Amino acid sequence: MNFELSEGQKMIVNTARSLAGEFGPEYWRGKDEAGEFGGEFWLAVSEAGFTGLVIPEEYGGAGSGTTELMIAMEELAAGGCGMAGAWYLILSEVFGGLTVLRHGTLDQRRKYLPGIASGKLEFCMALTEPDAGSNTPNIRTSAKRKGDYWIIDGDKTFISGADRAGGMLIIARTVPRERVSHRTDGISLFLADLPDSAVQVTPISKHGINYSHTCSVNIVNLILPAGALVPPEGGGWNDLLDTLNPERMSFTAAGIGIARLAIHKAVQYARERKVFGGNPIGSYQALQFPLAEAYAGLEAARLLNLKAADLFDRGQDPAEVGAVGNMAKAIVVEYATKAVYWAMQIFGGYGYAREYDVERWWREVNLIRLAPVTQQMTLGFIGEKVLGLPKSYAAV
Repeated sequence: MNFELSEGQKMIVNTARSLAGEFGPEYWRGKDEAGEFGGEFWLAVSEAGFTGLVIPEEYGGAGSGTTELMIAMEELAAGGCGMAGAWYLILSEVFGGLTVLRHGTLDQRRKYLPGIASGKLEFCMALTEPDAGSNTPNIRTSAKRKGDYWIIDGDKTFISGADRAGGMLIIARTVPRERVSHRTDGISLFLADLPDSAVQVTPISKHGINYSHTCSVNIVNLILPAGALVPPEGGGWNDLLDTLNPERMSFTAAGIGIARLAIHKAVQYARERKVFGGNPIGSYQALQFPLAEAYAGLEAARLLNLKAADLFDRGQDPAEVGAVGNMAKAIVVEYATKAVYWAMQIFGGYGYAREYDVERWWREVNLIRLAPVTQQMTLGFIGEKVLGLPKSYAAV
């Protein structure tokens, strides 16, 4: 069992750190406050090949794996980008690149992968619905076959990047929920090109990560060719899980990176700041111990996350990947939150000031407790799927 990074992975670490140094906290503070997309950053990570890490060389990518993508995301976040270091890559390379690569047809791979790899094609995923939430089998968006076309109708919410994306992964029902014998049957995946007048996108005002707009999406009579279906028809549940697993890994990588960044800034400040008796506040055990505990937890989360990515890259069963990935995310939620909380405490009043950036990382890290699924849903999955306990929530 070798825990050392390969030479290629070390190169990714170094490149990510260099990029993050160019687009540090001040850059993202400005983008967040202005509600602007980080276009300069996106161009830089595209030119560095990060938008095509998981995509084979024949389609213009680097031919690496999800493990390398997780390493890049974490280092970008830790190096100064915070959540932005992972966010844009999740939307395009996970939702678009990995889904098309692993489950798309040859025509779909040829159409979408080169653009994703180059960074010229941004993607998003339309999954969540107002009345379904995390209960994905209860989605109501419908896809009906009419000759050589599909007609899609439905409402989606919390769809990040939908205002910019040129491609959208749509999860819809080709068989209504009430007509299937198993709740996960009848779900299909589709690839749509944007913009389209049948897809209306409205940004949602939100607490943080305002360098990317999260939107409600209204789909009315969207006509797609037969070839837009990601096969198999009605059997897309496992393919969807194969997209959601790396999404959760990506949030874990982001959480580790954000927490590392906050700890680094807090340690710098705690070494210099002196009050009362003249000793640096970093010598106080009340501040040392929480940071040390959080850092240890982050290291455990990283090892689990890299294990999940390795299982994914080796094509292991999505349930096994999901079990390890969910455990990594459960750990990172607790310790990343603790890390940023104590970083803010160490900065005191300055921690609440925007110019010190910690308050932004606090807003960012708290999303990981809620998304892609809540901490409670993650723990419920571990209880049921790993420990074998009875289901803790109603499957309706």
